[in-house]
Amino acid sequence: MPLVIVWLLLCTAAWAQATGNSSTSSTSTPPQQNTSPEITSQETSTTFQVKVNLVEVRVVVRDTKGQPMGNLKQEDFQIFDNGKPQVISRFSMEKAGAAAATTSAATPSKPTANPAEPEMAPTAVIPQRFVAYLFDDVHLKDSDIAQTRNAVKRQLRSMTATDRVAIYTTSGLTQIDFTDDRDKLFETLDKIQSHPLGKSAVTPCPNISYYMADLIQNKHDQRALVMATQDALDCAYLDDPNMYNQAKTMAETTALEELNRNDDETRMALNILNNLIGRTAAMPGERTIVLVSPGFINPDEISQQVSLMDRALKAKVVISTLDARGLYTQSIDISEERPPSQKVAGVYQEYRNDELAGDDDILAELAYTTGGTFYHGNDFDEGFRRVASPPEYSYLLGFTPQNLKLDGKYHRLKVSLKHSSGAVQARNGYFAPKGPADASEQAKQDIEDAVLSREEVRGIPIEVHTQFFKSDQADAKLSVVARVDVRQIHFRKDNGRNNNDITIVSALFDDNGNFVAGTEKVLQLHLKDETLEQRLGSGITLKSNFDVKPGSYLVRLVVRGEDGQLAAQNSSVEIP
Repeated sequence: MPLVIVWLLLCTAAWAQATGNSSTSSTSTPPQQNTSPEITSQETSTTFQVKVNLVEVRVVVRDTKGQPMGNLKQEDFQIFDNGKPQVISRFSMEKAGAAAATTSAATPSKPTANPAEPEMAPTAVIPQRFVAYLFDDVHLKDSDIAQTRNAVKRQLRSMTATDRVAIYTTSGLTQIDFTDDRDKLFETLDKIQSHPLGKSAVTPCPNISYYMADLIQNKHDQRALVMATQDALDCAYLDDPNMYNQAKTMAETTALEELNRNDDETRMALNILNNLIGRTAAMPGERTIVLVSPGFINPDEISQQVSLMDRALKAKVVISTLDARGLYTQSIDISEERPPSQKVAGVYQEYRNDELAGDDDILAELAYTTGGTFYHGNDFDEGFRRVASPPEYSYLLGFTPQNLKLDGKYHRLKVSLKHSSGAVQARNGYFAPKGPADASEQAKQDIEDAVLSREEVRGIPIEVHTQFFKSDQADAKLSVVARVDVRQIHFRKDNGRNNNDITIVSALFDDNGNFVAGTEKVLQLHLKDETLEQRLGSGITLKSNFDVKPGSYLVRLVVRGEDGQLAAQNSSVEIP
């Protein structure tokens, strides 16, 4: 569900008075104050830019038994960016379920000092675990769908009262949003079928796979082109050497068609996954996406893939993957493909083996970048048990690349252990930004990411209180009261005033984690020193009202200053 924000501009009497005083005294303010050292907007922007360039790396380290290790320290890790060692500036060890525990223990509502206000609302119980199964029906065969969806059904029978599950497909044709209704989930699973894009039931002549088409069209591999030409000569021209040029043209045309079709399939799968990351990020507690796929290569959309992985990493959405083929055999599937001629069979099998191995690369990369699990085996019951929950322990490492060029180029990463032993799973790389980030767009993105997250951030002292009135049994008005301690805000001094534009967002989510409503208020502060020091000892109090139905809700309060200073807090409320 898209985030709907109502824009409001709130000005209290104090701000009106302060504004009026500034207009009468502006002529007496020495103009040289405009260049005073107290003007720190440019310096703050530079600091904010460094924050933008922070590279985060989620790492899972497994012991010899395959179990995640949770006893490592910052000094145990080292990161290399394009082979150059980096200084780890941020480090944390995270335990699965901690976010859910934080959300379920969200700050309860508090009464205000006004005795006329209603009593505080009781604390609600929020679902703690959200799992979205994404079936790649664009690439999956019907036989693989049947096996994996039956295993998912068995997995769903162990759902608890605090679990919510969603089912989606990369074609977008079959889906159900997060719910605890098993019957509806089973019904949706039964509707999933294979939906490849425009693939003919007749084996093409020549028989060129996506992997080979990429070699021929993008990488100009002459060996692959010669093999495809020979196959076309065999299937279309009875191996007549006089028709070689026509066969070559047919091979090149078929490769281009195959490349375009598969590019569309890959792009569709990544787009759906990216949208699902946004949807899952709006849920409270533990968030996991399970991609069920045979895998696929991605020669042309690497930047899109890295971008969505960064988005999942920032939103703390774990992507786990399961290879629906199981332990496949590296051989030509003669039931669905015309066997190549004997002259090219050996080379064809070589390319086939490379393609089968490459299909898993994207599944492993998605999982390892976001701290998930990649399962490749025949025991699907065990596989879905592993991927339905994130590893028990993971580490978040952060570093700011030195002398980073804003050229959009890909940087290869390597994470290793200095002294401890263990298998390290981490992302393979990232793309450098293309030019400086736009401040206004970055601000919007920061606010949206903070609203959709459930992490509490204490960059600015804030409090959130909730109260409600019930007009009847079916309707209620919920008030969210936010108090911001502006004395801790970073102001910029200009013409004798303390300036900052503060954005305050109140967002409401239901007990399934669905966004219900939100308000956004922008305070443009131009405060005199005496106003800031003497009149705002208790901070600024703002109220937002929502018309709601009885039920359990999570309130998310986010406050952001124009320099990127941020605070976020949760509160839960139950309206009987």
